[in-house]
Amino acid sequence: MTSIDFYHGAQDKVQAACRLIGDLRAQGRRILIYAPDEATAARIDRMLWVQPAIGFVPHCRIDSPLAAETPILIGASLEDARHHEVLINLDGELPPAFSRFEQLIEIVGTDEADRLPARARFKFYRDRGYALHAHDLTAH
Repeated sequence: MTSIDFYHGAQDKVQAACRLIGDLRAQGRRILIYAPDEATAARIDRMLWVQPAIGFVPHCRIDSPLAAETPILIGASLEDARHHEVLINLDGELPPAFSRFEQLIEIVGTDEADRLPARARFKFYRDRGYALHAHDLTAH
């Protein structure tokens, strides 16, 4: 069953995602970033080229010819997922077919418009018996 981690209190969800991606990649994990909003997808794509400042995070869009060889994918759809290790949700909705993944990471911002739907997703997962873990990003 999918393990679900909520990282709440993110001042900037994309920056928080980049930090987590760096940590996960250091562990050798393969990651799919679910970003159906094109502006968010473009922003995380740009940010992964420069963060961390001393390393390179290999990534591309899910529809790229290099996707089969790339450990970090950015996509607006989960239909073409080539692996099912880690899914990072950068959308405000429940990601489709999230249960195919070993781990789902939800990043929650500080504004009420982001926190309310995140609470609904948390309740959805909890009511279905998923293992939930909460992490406070304000402590970092």
